[in-house]
Amino acid sequence: MGNTKLTVLDDAKPLMSYRKFWAQRLTPAPILPMSREEMDNLGWDSCDIIVVTGDAYVDHPSFGMAIVGRFLESQGFRVGIIAQPDWQSTVDFEVLGEPNLFFGVTAGNMDSMVNRYTSERKVRSDDAYTPGGLGGSRPDRSVIVYSNRLREVFSNTPIVIGGIEASLRRIAHFDYWSEKVRRSVLLDAKADLLVFGNAERQIAEVAHRLAAGERIEDIQDLRGTAYKRKQTPSGWIEIDSTHIDTPGRANPPENPYMLNSEPAAQAASQADDVQVVRFVRDVPAQQRATSVIRLPSFEQVRDDKILYAHANRVLHVESNPGNARPLVQRHQQVDVWINPPPIPLSSKEMDAVYELPYTRQPHPKYADAKLPAYEMIRFSISIQRGCFGGCTFCSITEHEGRIIQSRSEASILREVQEIRDHAPGFTGVISDLGGPTANMYRLSCKSKQIESACRRPSCVFPGICPNLNTDHKPLINLYKKARELPGIKKVLIASGVRYDLAIEDPDYVKELAQHHTGGYLKIAPEALSDGPLSKMMKPGMDTYYRFKELFDKFSKEVGKEQYLIPYFIAAHPGTTDEDMLDLALWLKGNGFRADQVQAFLPGPMATATAMYHSGVNPLRKVTDKSESVYVPKGYKQRRLHKALLRYHDANNWPLLREALVNMGREELIGNGKKHLVPTYQPRGTGGEHGAHGSQQRPFRTQHVRSTKSKLRHR
Repeated sequence: MGNTKLTVLDDAKPLMSYRKFWAQRLTPAPILPMSREEMDNLGWDSCDIIVVTGDAYVDHPSFGMAIVGRFLESQGFRVGIIAQPDWQSTVDFEVLGEPNLFFGVTAGNMDSMVNRYTSERKVRSDDAYTPGGLGGSRPDRSVIVYSNRLREVFSNTPIVIGGIEASLRRIAHFDYWSEKVRRSVLLDAKADLLVFGNAERQIAEVAHRLAAGERIEDIQDLRGTAYKRKQTPSGWIEIDSTHIDTPGRANPPENPYMLNSEPAAQAASQADDVQVVRFVRDVPAQQRATSVIRLPSFEQVRDDKILYAHANRVLHVESNPGNARPLVQRHQQVDVWINPPPIPLSSKEMDAVYELPYTRQPHPKYADAKLPAYEMIRFSISIQRGCFGGCTFCSITEHEGRIIQSRSEASILREVQEIRDHAPGFTGVISDLGGPTANMYRLSCKSKQIESACRRPSCVFPGICPNLNTDHKPLINLYKKARELPGIKKVLIASGVRYDLAIEDPDYVKELAQHHTGGYLKIAPEALSDGPLSKMMKPGMDTYYRFKELFDKFSKEVGKEQYLIPYFIAAHPGTTDEDMLDLALWLKGNGFRADQVQAFLPGPMATATAMYHSGVNPLRKVTDKSESVYVPKGYKQRRLHKALLRYHDANNWPLLREALVNMGREELIGNGKKHLVPTYQPRGTGGEHGAHGSQQRPFRTQHVRSTKSKLRHR
């Protein structure tokens, strides 16, 4: 069964303390090879590890394959890259031969389904991570496709999957694109091991242990990994997930909390001395280290939405590396075992990872082809990882965790100077100093003991936790030192600002407004009404107004005319048509005209996705009597919510008029300032409603009512 002892927080092996693999004398490479010719030029007869990725290879620390590749190289391994292979055959997967240790497979910086499809499930024509920005260079569910192609050729070579696509699919998950619950990607990919999170700790340990001759199937004790098991090992206590919550029965008369069928559970106990614990309320402290939480099986969560929401809630409750326990979920005859999250990196370890010898450029094979994602981030710098905001629609916390991992100030300033002195095309402007959130740098719980015991999904909702340190002085000092470096004209902040934190330190807002904003600052209230805001775990608009007041004041002090550009999400769970109408009226009243709007996209494993699928609120204990959540579904309603955000677009006016009549708000249709949409329709706008007729074709209420009647009886 392999070693089952997990590391504790204080036992994490320092990243750079491993004895280097023998091939260190052959590295580092000017750039990681993508062809046999490049391997020959480096004097390599083979690669130790090959990373297969859905993105074009850019040797920049904003790209996952570059961080993983360069980090493994720093451990002494020879690493090759297969970027955006043609998945219609196995030819591209064989180009570097068979690795000595394992294949690492990732979809890239983005989930492949999010990359390929809009929130309305339409295929995108573009791909920012592909040369020329053209779509179509990666398959749906890339991790599964790439792994299966590798299995066709290299049947015995270990496959380790990772990246955001694997992280968010480590358990049974709702798949928006097929509208069904899919099983763990570990099984569909036929992979040996799944690493979740940023994964430097896991990937280093896996590489060194395989190099030492250990079998991949025996590596079962690593935090931040998921793997397959036939049964629970001897000596472990299984805790039914109702120990965490007690969901209500949703599909009577079957008891949905049986670990398996009774005969199967009895057989397991007899075979391997497993202590099966049902409805346990307490576990002795000395046995906690060998207890695992049994989630409802794949088949159960697939067939029962209440159980799906329950399992999702338990997974999020068990997400703090300080107190999380392993989770196990049955998939037919196999268990998917998910170890607790990895221990966060220290500042010293973060510095080492981000100061590896990146060229900060795309691989030479792409020649002069433009890579939109690279052009956007080429002069940006990552200063931290993680987010404790806990926004229910966001995948950052599920992937990177909610404990902030920050680089040292000295390391960040060295990278600014590296860009200034060596980056081609640099004009003196750093495009971003940030991360998942702009202003969580060095923010943390005031007590490590409290932090290790905490199970809150957010440190800032419904209010800022009194145990949270909100001092922005280290970040302010970093900003000042970066902008004062010789040769640096401007340091912009493009990452999202958490404004409820920012107003806790007005000096930060002052520094941001007066020195790091280029006329416009994008922030994300996401919604206006309490209903959707409570389901998003976002602050109320009073916080936005306070931030705006400070931002405007400090901008005015230095004679700058600057504006906040608020972002909002359409069709989020908890959002009614009336909520969106109120938001549209607010936008018009404040003079905002959104160029682009985003409809809620239910990503795998997100809490908001559990709301979307189940119709209940998993932010509280899940039962069959849980708070129901209104979920706007269907193409027409989602289109209406987006149209309300773009009330000024004439193409949306026919839909908006119809909706306003249906809502009994006809007083908002007219040609005055108090109206939301006019009565006329410009020629050539409005689809079937506006393709014909005069330039000022008038709107008639009776026409909309007639249309509504037809729809009802169609």
